[in-house]
Amino acid sequence: MPMNLAQNRLFLAFFMLATLLLGGCASFMNRDALRVNVAGIEPLEGQGLEMRFAVKLRVQNPNDTPIDFDGVALDLDVNGRAFASGVSPQRGSVPRFGEVVVSVPVTVSAWSVARQALGFASGDAVTKVSYVARGRLAGGPFGGARFSDQGTIDFPSGSGAFGY
Repeated sequence: MPMNLAQNRLFLAFFMLATLLLGGCASFMNRDALRVNVAGIEPLEGQGLEMRFAVKLRVQNPNDTPIDFDGVALDLDVNGRAFASGVSPQRGSVPRFGEVVVSVPVTVSAWSVARQALGFASGDAVTKVSYVARGRLAGGPFGGARFSDQGTIDFPSGSGAFGY
């Protein structure tokens, strides 16, 4: 059965919309990953046996479009063990080819501190501590952008971590 004029126009409109959506998705998928680095850690007031810190993250956007976010989640591992986690409802935008510093309050449980202390006490003096920071900037049409950063903190030889 031949298509009438209304069906032909509807098909053409659907085809054009699908092409535009697929083109938008393709350009979104070609987006470079965010670069996120731990820029600093500041103490916060804790409750009971927990410790709290504000982890400052420097978020760099190497893309030619800004990235809006509406919330941040962060997990921090130290020496291969889960150490701290936190979330923030902070909103903002990382400008195109720009950067922002985002602060995320994290909580360290007493058990995490004890586990790390036992790890430090069981061996030689600790001169390096490795960390992995993983998280997500929430928001956007596809749920946001995930990030990961890892590195080591070097202590002067002879002093060890926490004076051990």
